[in-house]
Amino acid sequence: MLVRFWGTRGSLPAPLGRRAVRAKLREALTAAAGRSFATPEELDRFIDGLPFDVGGTYGGNSSCVEIANVGDEYVLCDLGTGVREFGVRMMQERGPQRPACYNVFLSHVHWDHIMGFPFWPSAYIPGNTIRIHGCHKTMREALERQQSDPCFPVDFRNLGAQIEFVELEPERGYEIAGLTVTAMLQNHYGDSYGYRFERDGKVMVYSTDCEHKFQTLDESYPFVPFYRDADLLVFDAMYSLADSISVREDWGHSSNMVAVELAQMARVKHLVLFHHEPMYDDRTIETVLGETRRYEEISRAGMPLTVSSAYDGLEIAL
Repeated sequence: MLVRFWGTRGSLPAPLGRRAVRAKLREALTAAAGRSFATPEELDRFIDGLPFDVGGTYGGNSSCVEIANVGDEYVLCDLGTGVREFGVRMMQERGPQRPACYNVFLSHVHWDHIMGFPFWPSAYIPGNTIRIHGCHKTMREALERQQSDPCFPVDFRNLGAQIEFVELEPERGYEIAGLTVTAMLQNHYGDSYGYRFERDGKVMVYSTDCEHKFQTLDESYPFVPFYRDADLLVFDAMYSLADSISVREDWGHSSNMVAVELAQMARVKHLVLFHHEPMYDDRTIETVLGETRRYEEISRAGMPLTVSSAYDGLEIAL
């Protein structure tokens, strides 16, 4: 499998603004003071050596993750604004003359997880098939309502692609697009579902929009076997531990510390922090990542756990 992140923010998109760009330029130019670069390659090496929060960005699109290299059909998790950029890539690679089948797994139908669908080019191309899988009975209703008058100029019923809805049962395995897929109910307002994807001995778990109470974490907790031995766990770590047990308790999201605890208990190999708080800038997300890695080191009881923070454009091969 190859996992590509097209959108990693939670709640709503958070584009990089002028002040943030200016601050990055200031830091980069300060670091480059007194240096000269004889070739573009030297300049690229310098940029690559800058801290990620200076030389890059975590991005601003809401949730959309692709699972690639699993067969002839495409697989996506959620339809946040990141799906527009995925669709642009498809137009560049395939053009409108080569129809394809896209399988989407919806965690839930809150707006930030479906708001990219009306801007997905593939939905407008005749011959394409889009199968939207999920455990909510309201999937069709949610997508139709966000494209209904007066909210959007193109009615859902006028899309060129064939749109199909496939309702799944939680905790039952399905064979879809070359993957074994199992859904699990999560603690979130209106319910959300995590997905465990398996193929050729590799396991990827997509588990966003779920609140895990710190006091419930032990080996009997049902998410431990659901995450067990995952090669990659994409985890909703939207809040700090302090926020998740105080002012934002019962808001339906978890913390980076809970993520480490669960991943360690489940013997996960690679944890990716996901669904970033839209108020967090790149520096803050980088700080949270550093704190998470330090916590993993001091709490480690077995094999090391790789910890990363998702950004728009990140690719991880399994």
